Amino acid sequence: MAERRVLLDTGPLVALLAESDGRHRLCVEALASLPPPLFTCWPVLTEAAWILRKQYRPLDRLASAHNAGIFEILSLDGGSLIEIAAIMRRYEDSGVQFADAALAHLADRENIREIFTLDRRDFSIIRLKRNRALKLIPDIPTEPAR
Repeated sequence: MAERRVLLDTGPLVALLAESDGRHRLCVEALASLPPPLFTCWPVLTEAAWILRKQYRPLDRLASAHNAGIFEILSLDGGSLIEIAAIMRRYEDSGVQFADAALAHLADRENIREIFTLDRRDFSIIRLKRNRALKLIPDIPTEPAR
């Protein structure tokens, strides 16, 4: 059986590092069930640093999480930029952001099929090669339409 690998999106990373975040507990509990390390990329870390900017030493928090083995950073190169741009064009009408497109690219490139994300809007529509959807973790029930 192949090693289980999971991508890490911005929302859970921020929730894990900010105890005041409303989804902190949910993400801590979900993290406990995931195989370390999770995999992410610089665009996600940039978003997280921006969101955490009012926290005490946000880059130290990110570095500590990395040093603790919570996540590894996957590389992106010039070829990755071309692929990420293609994903962003494909989902242009949906407003998929750069970090999300980068994660979708890495999912395809690294053959990763699961993502730890709170972003149901974008990752529920993104499809990988061969029309495959990512498995979204944690399983967050959707609220009924009103």
